[in-house]
Amino acid sequence: MLRAEQTPSRRAVNRPRFARRATLRRSLRLLGSFKYEQTDPAIFYGGVAADTADLVKDFYRDLTGRSLRGTIVLDVGGGPGYFADEFGKLDSRYLPVEPDPSEMHAAGLKVAGAVRGSGMALPFRDDAVDVCISSNVAEHVPRPWVMADEMLRVTKPGGLMVFSYTVWLGPFGGHETGPWHYLGGEYAARRYRRKQGREPKNRFGKSLFAVRAADGLEWARRTPENVEVLAVFPRYHPRWAWWLVRVPGLRELLVSNLVVVATKRTPHSACETTDFVRAG
Repeated sequence: MLRAEQTPSRRAVNRPRFARRATLRRSLRLLGSFKYEQTDPAIFYGGVAADTADLVKDFYRDLTGRSLRGTIVLDVGGGPGYFADEFGKLDSRYLPVEPDPSEMHAAGLKVAGAVRGSGMALPFRDDAVDVCISSNVAEHVPRPWVMADEMLRVTKPGGLMVFSYTVWLGPFGGHETGPWHYLGGEYAARRYRRKQGREPKNRFGKSLFAVRAADGLEWARRTPENVEVLAVFPRYHPRWAWWLVRVPGLRELLVSNLVVVATKRTPHSACETTDFVRAG
């Protein structure tokens, strides 16, 4: 059981603001864009960027009562900066961090303040940013929970951390090598190379790793006492299907993308916790 289930918070609400957006129509729209991830990334990432901005905006409003105007949003694994425009519309300062220089320039975009660096050792001081996000990156990192800890480290007390990743045993876990990843990541990579005549962009064991939904829940359980887990839910599902995160086994197959939302308590806040979606 998450620590967040053990002590109710005065700030708790029946459901997060973002839940009203989590409709079946939204789910179908986002899932339908996946086919463009490699052939036309602007379509895929454009839709994900708008949705991510809505998610962050809503949870930040729930947490602080304020808009994102004037905030610093750090995007760990931000690639070429597909999210920059959407956060710019919200009057926040968007900073992508990306370790791969080829990814930083892949779309021909230029983002002022873009930083080359590893998510597992972020080149920022403690408590540096208002919001720290990572979208569909953890499955490409050999030590994703080190990255999650780093994201918390650089987030200010009272700020927001949003960690979203693709679950390995979900339908999109193998990325372009799926659904053969169900027979093993190495097998799926070899089959892709044999059929396509080239290596997959996401190579199992090198740039693609098996991350479970249970791993995210375990990380949420073991966060320090000064960390409040606000929500754990399946990103691309309608609100009425968020209960799937509570079912071991089933969540590995059907929760295609898990989101963990957290904050660090301010020094003056009470030792209380919130959990919008229970995930025991």
